[in-house]
Amino acid sequence: MKLNEIQDNPGSSKSRMRVGRGIGSGKGKTCGRGVKGQKARTGVAIKGFEGGQMPLHRRLPKRGFYNPFGLDYNEINLGRLQEAVDAGRIDAAVVVTNESLIASGLISKPRDGVKILGVGELKAKLSFQVAAASKSAVAAIEASGGSIELLKRTPEAPTASAEA
Repeated sequence: MKLNEIQDNPGSSKSRMRVGRGIGSGKGKTCGRGVKGQKARTGVAIKGFEGGQMPLHRRLPKRGFYNPFGLDYNEINLGRLQEAVDAGRIDAAVVVTNESLIASGLISKPRDGVKILGVGELKAKLSFQVAAASKSAVAAIEASGGSIELLKRTPEAPTASAEA
């Protein structure tokens, strides 16, 4: 094989359609655009246009908002933590943190921290350093002899330029 003999596999690429080159080509005169009107012209973008009637996307009410201060937590139930302890993925002697949960495979991304939820039963005596926890989870952790420390995390507010 030589460099000047390299070519695509047959049929891997099509040549472009040449329009407006006579009626014998099959794409002559109107070039496949039909006859007259706005859509026969170039540069037309009328995606939501309904003939002057108020378009559907403007008739429907707006809903919801974006909270720039909202936090996105990884949520873990106590039952799932107990299963991980039983399977040996979490060591009861080590403090459970965001990093240790990622290492054990219980969560995949750090996000804004971990929130412990109270679904399930926790028998192991674990100590936690997490961003948030439900009241039932805190009660269950303390009832099993463990401890929990909630880390204070403030979200970064979107900043406007100080110079005005």
